[in-house]
Amino acid sequence: MISCDICGETVTSEPDMKAHLLIVHMENEVICPFCKLSGVNYDEMCFHIETSHFEQNELERNVERINTIQYETSDNRDDNTLQCRMEVNSSIPSACASNHPKISAQSLSKDRTLKHKDFYSENLTESRKFLKSKEKQCDLSRIKGAIYETMYSPPDCPFCGEIEDCSQDMETHVKTKHANLLDTPLKDCDQPLYDCPMCGLMCTNYNILQEHVDLHLEEGSFGQGMDGVRCSRDLELAHQLQQEEDRKRRSEESRQEMEEFQKLQQQYGLDNSGGYKQQQLQNMEREVNRGRMHPSEFHRQKADMMESLAIGIDDGKTKTSGIIEALYMCYQNAATDVRHVWLSAAVDHFHSSFGDKGWGCGYRNFQMLLSSLLQNDAYDDCLKGMSVPCIPKIQSMIEDAWKEGFDPQGASQLNNKLQGTKAWIGACEVYTLLTSLRVKCHIIDFHKSTGPLGTHPRLFEWILNYYSSEREGSPKVVCTSKPPIYLQHQGHSRTIVGIEERKNRTLCLLIFDPGCPSQEMKKLLKQDMEASNLKQLRKFVGNLKHKQYQIVAVEGVLTSEEKVARRQASQVFTAEKIP
Repeated sequence: MISCDICGETVTSEPDMKAHLLIVHMENEVICPFCKLSGVNYDEMCFHIETSHFEQNELERNVERINTIQYETSDNRDDNTLQCRMEVNSSIPSACASNHPKISAQSLSKDRTLKHKDFYSENLTESRKFLKSKEKQCDLSRIKGAIYETMYSPPDCPFCGEIEDCSQDMETHVKTKHANLLDTPLKDCDQPLYDCPMCGLMCTNYNILQEHVDLHLEEGSFGQGMDGVRCSRDLELAHQLQQEEDRKRRSEESRQEMEEFQKLQQQYGLDNSGGYKQQQLQNMEREVNRGRMHPSEFHRQKADMMESLAIGIDDGKTKTSGIIEALYMCYQNAATDVRHVWLSAAVDHFHSSFGDKGWGCGYRNFQMLLSSLLQNDAYDDCLKGMSVPCIPKIQSMIEDAWKEGFDPQGASQLNNKLQGTKAWIGACEVYTLLTSLRVKCHIIDFHKSTGPLGTHPRLFEWILNYYSSEREGSPKVVCTSKPPIYLQHQGHSRTIVGIEERKNRTLCLLIFDPGCPSQEMKKLLKQDMEASNLKQLRKFVGNLKHKQYQIVAVEGVLTSEEKVARRQASQVFTAEKIP
């Protein structure tokens, strides 16, 4: 017979005991039969009973041994021994007769399934007394002596074998000396705790922690193979994603560069959207559609434009003449705040029209400069028989200069083509055209600021020296024979026709702007013009704050040899820089 250590249940075989433990104690809640401890598994409960209830558990087992020995010896002993055994069995219930009915030896075996607590509290005390009084009467005395020695001998430690005087001392010994082997360490003990650096598990023993960490390392080494494969795949995927990202970035950069290039082409008239003729017709048609121009006027202006393009001469509809003479009279009679003023030779003002609005300022300034040269007898030799050309004719003249070999780099930048485009021209193209006409000129580059707040006082001083040789003792107003000066800066160009020296010694340029319409310029021709009307011409030092300025100044006429020399020099274009 096998007895359950937890509840006292007896079964006949070991498989039955395993089934009992599984059904009753492992699947259901395990409760200590001595102190009602619960909430632990079967192995923990067994360990609890062995350590905390060592004496009670041994007593129960010894009682079971007595009963087992009694039944095993019943068939082998003589009648006296059997009678003595029966007396023992019959006396145990009689000692408790006040609470229970008498039971035989067979009924005692059947009732062995009672809980240990009841059996211990009611029968075990009487059994001890009976065994002590009868130990000398039969063969049971030897057995009971051995049981007594087992029950009341000093307990030994289940971990180290040390013997203590009583169970309480043994319990204290186990909790203090072997606390690291128990499930829960003592709260009163100052035992160090070790936490796992990988998962945070708390351990009470350093050796256990070391074994636990070794398990982590073994798991890590086991996963290194799969991690290596996974890492290789991740790197490959990351490489593919990076390549895709780089491809998209390059595609986006290429698209943005193309858009910027197209904007620059459109800005500088190189987008193949037509030239002067196409823009003139489109803008006039737009004016007709808006009701600002009568259809008959459209056809009349179209006919005039076609005639002008055919002969290559400007139709003069944007020209205003006589302004220099009007300025001379104005400064003589008014402008009391001006100390001296120097004016260029006679020059006509040309402003932009429907055909070149937004891109034709360079061509219009060339027309102004050429109009002054055509009125100067000193340039009759090189400009004999010429008239102020229209813009398409100027484009054709610049292309011819390129074909002669002037400024190959500039020609390459503009694809050697100006006619039929809205391409801008600047100081280099004006210099090339004038030099091809044997007009002596040079470019001065004021490439950086020479004054405070980004101003260019050196530019004003150079222009003053250009127009005046002697300032002291000269009359208030001087009309010089010097041609006007072509002035270029980023995005626009204008024409300088004079300079003022005011009574406070400050300088002021007089500038013709091709963006100013003829209606405004004609106000300067009135007899009663006031000095306030000069505001649109005046530009003080603080008004010119662009980063860079270039001027083209005419100095005379070139000989054929000098023209050839300058053509050779224009292979690598250079300019005089100030400062």
